[in-house]
Amino acid sequence: MAAMMRQVNLKVDMVPAGTYGRKVVRPMIPRYITIHSTQNYTADAERHALALKRGALRSAIRKGGNRIGFLIWHFTVDDHVAIQHMPTSEQGEHADFDGPGNRYSIGIEMCEQRGSNLAATIDRTAKLTAVLMKKNNIPLKNVVPHYHWPRNGKNPPNKNCPHFLMDNGKPGKKWQAFLGRVNFYYQKL
Repeated sequence: MAAMMRQVNLKVDMVPAGTYGRKVVRPMIPRYITIHSTQNYTADAERHALALKRGALRSAIRKGGNRIGFLIWHFTVDDHVAIQHMPTSEQGEHADFDGPGNRYSIGIEMCEQRGSNLAATIDRTAKLTAVLMKKNNIPLKNVVPHYHWPRNGKNPPNKNCPHFLMDNGKPGKKWQAFLGRVNFYYQKL
């Protein structure tokens, strides 16, 4: 596992507890891993880490007229590095507002900034996912795209995310190929 983690090139850069997305620490025992794409073509993992630490990413969803809070997820991956923003034992705000996607899943965002190597980002994400599966005893069937978690009050309820791994806005052959790559790395651990 150590050799694969070296390939992941993990950097720990936590959003401090008590601030922004970690203002309220909500314990979690992860059962799923949710894969996202940033759909931000100008920022790499380092810039996303900085945005999370500065509280620049607020949830646009309102509940009773008030914002839920700040977006936060566990890891951001690009073609060079994976950065951890919060412990995997805490709930993030990345999938489905008050639903099981946030309550029970580790969130991984894949960067897609211009000029980056998307294939390298996907491969690094597959390796990180395999390691997280092993560490948290999460089965492959519980590695899901953001699409998996319907968002109440949104139309359509299922988000086309990660869009470059979806076929016509839904999981299909591209998603299955990604899971195959994750499983390949998992079997090597």
